[in-house]
Amino acid sequence: MKAMGSRVTRGINHGALIKCVDNSGAKILRVFAVKGYKGRKRRQPKAGVGDITLCSVVKGTPKIRQETPLAVIVRQKKEIRRPDGTRIKFEDNAAILVGEKNEPRGSEIKGPVAKEVVKRFPSIGKIASIVV
Repeated sequence: MKAMGSRVTRGINHGALIKCVDNSGAKILRVFAVKGYKGRKRRQPKAGVGDITLCSVVKGTPKIRQETPLAVIVRQKKEIRRPDGTRIKFEDNAAILVGEKNEPRGSEIKGPVAKEVVKRFPSIGKIASIVV
């Protein structure tokens, strides 16, 4: 896992429902923690593109609904500022499920993936169809 190159505004709140866009069996995830989040007292954690979150599966196959997997945010509606000055935002908030060593659990990703995620997690870039 590498460091981020751009300034990512964290646009996904604690308790947010987001789409799972891989073929692992989960459809909708609820974010309940952000791994490595350092915040102020009583401030709820937020996540942005490229962050690892702990999620509960709200909708999906019965086997995966009993788990609380790790997920990486691959798209967010709130715009991201890149080092060259451009800004990018997506139509929806989306994540993919990953294992303990940050390898994707699914074998394909539906839709585009932010370039910041591919830079940080090369294994996600290998199965991504579109990198923006």
